[in-house]
Amino acid sequence: MLRENMTAKLVGVISDTHGLLRPEALAVLQGSDYIIHAGDVGDPAILGKLAEIAPVTAVRGNVDRGHWAEKIPETNILEVAGILIYVLHDVTQLDLKPESAGFAAVIAGHSHVPKQEMKNGVLYFNPGSAGPRRFKLPVSVGRLLIEAGEIRGEIVQIQQ
Repeated sequence: MLRENMTAKLVGVISDTHGLLRPEALAVLQGSDYIIHAGDVGDPAILGKLAEIAPVTAVRGNVDRGHWAEKIPETNILEVAGILIYVLHDVTQLDLKPESAGFAAVIAGHSHVPKQEMKNGVLYFNPGSAGPRRFKLPVSVGRLLIEAGEIRGEIVQIQQ
């Protein structure tokens, strides 16, 4: 697990549940100080279950429709220990320069492909899909560790 000491903050990251919240995903998210859901929630009860673990920052994905989904913003911001995290569902819809705006990380889902990379000093992080399997892609969630003013990510595959 990522957490080395108690001053570190752990942020669980999940996306593309599409109405399915797997027990394995919940197990990985246990112990999180915060949880980010990067869209395509599929069922509002999922956000309630995640909130039983930690405060949730969520965004609306392209499959999130109906009255319940209208309450979820298309973009969101989480600040943890002075670190700013920008959240949206589809990274191709990013309409700002995160490095200029002071963001340390951009969290997105949509592609169902787990990926993390640094660009211009910003962590771009996609936890992959935690919901129904799509094609031959893995089922995964993510974790972010925020410590001493820095952020790093980990992708946790829960099914191959």
